Amino acid sequence: QVQLLESGGGLVQPGGSLRLSCAASGIIFNDNDMGWYRQAPGKERELVAIIRLGGRTNYADPVKGRFTIFRDNAKNTAYLQMNSLKPEDTAVYYCNLNQFSGEYWGQGTQVTVSA
Repeated sequence: QVQLLESGGGLVQPGGSLRLSCAASGIIFNDNDMGWYRQAPGKERELVAIIRLGGRTNYADPVKGRFTIFRDNAKNTAYLQMNSLKPEDTAVYYCNLNQFSGEYWGQGTQVTVSA
């Protein structure tokens, strides 16, 4: 079993920054992908960014150039650095881990961008 614990959400003004963290515990295999998804009210959950074990990354077009995903493999932790935040980034952000044994989700952390 795998548990994902997210932290770092909150309220920020437009143009501000936040860093989300996702700590994985349990049975973690050496080969896994970690990512961040988000779901805004009335919308479907969407991919924000994903990082492979070797460091290769992919970003959704709306966040390219503003968000950075990185990971500390020794700590089984993934991060999402969010800069130049916009009101449309407001959503619940979910951490995801995908490995041989299955796909796992965190409980979500609220990010609100508002003046």
